[in-house]
Amino acid sequence: MDIQLAQKLAWENKTAKGFNTTDVPLEFGLLTAEIGEAFTAWRKGLPDFGEELADVFLYLAALAEMNGVDLGDEVARKIEKNSRRTYERNENGVPIRVSEG
Repeated sequence: MDIQLAQKLAWENKTAKGFNTTDVPLEFGLLTAEIGEAFTAWRKGLPDFGEELADVFLYLAALAEMNGVDLGDEVARKIEKNSRRTYERNENGVPIRVSEG
């Protein structure tokens, strides 16, 4: 599914069901809760792990819509930016960015 379409559909569902569409801090809190549910599903090997990840995405998409952010465009820009970056591992084996490309 296209990110822009998913963002639109997530928003339409929120408005149709009367869910939060204005309280940004609340939406961040709900998104955080969904991330916790996804982590728990992964940690316990539950069969609904994929569904929980989808919930995270839908909350994120609606949060973007709430703030006038085209998530599809932002994701495309960020993927392109990340592809130009280069990294070297430090003495502890941690990747450290050394250039923006």
